[in-house]
Amino acid sequence: MSGSPVKWLRGRFASKDVEPTALRTDREVQAAYDLYGGELFGFAFKALDDRQLAEDVVQETFVRAWRSPRGFGPAQGSMRTWLFAIARNALVDAIRRRKVREGTGHSSWDAVSESASAFDPVDQLLERIQLGEALERLSPQHREAVVEVYFGGRTCAELGEELGVPASTMRSRLYYGVRSLRLILEENGWLAP
Repeated sequence: MSGSPVKWLRGRFASKDVEPTALRTDREVQAAYDLYGGELFGFAFKALDDRQLAEDVVQETFVRAWRSPRGFGPAQGSMRTWLFAIARNALVDAIRRRKVREGTGHSSWDAVSESASAFDPVDQLLERIQLGEALERLSPQHREAVVEVYFGGRTCAELGEELGVPASTMRSRLYYGVRSLRLILEENGWLAP
């Protein structure tokens, strides 16, 4: 995910592989693994810096997902977002187990609080994924206004001039786009109400 956030957000809407809608069969699990396994491994490896442990986290992610058929709902977002949330929890568990195994000499509460600070990049990645999922649900006009103004640093007047619409229309699109985005994030539990 190198480059600017604007390029990343624009790229999220280009094209997608068809993702499975559930993980009930071997074929659906294999399809989800083919789509997201490598990305999940990179995510885990970056957080853990341990190839074997990262592979275990990916395996644990798919086992947990398969055992939780009611946990995923396509109306709330993509399977990718759901799998990354499961992977984050598996990462926290793996870090806790590693700290206990290494015998850091601290209490288990210290290990939990230390591992939480190690997830700033992980949390940022999850926030980007969640934001991308929410932006996909906006109308193209609202999404364009939000992405270009908030993430691209442009003004409503500049964007309106480029698109041939009044600045007041762009401000309206931005207002309603941000309002809808907030409702989507709250609905999915990604933002405290």
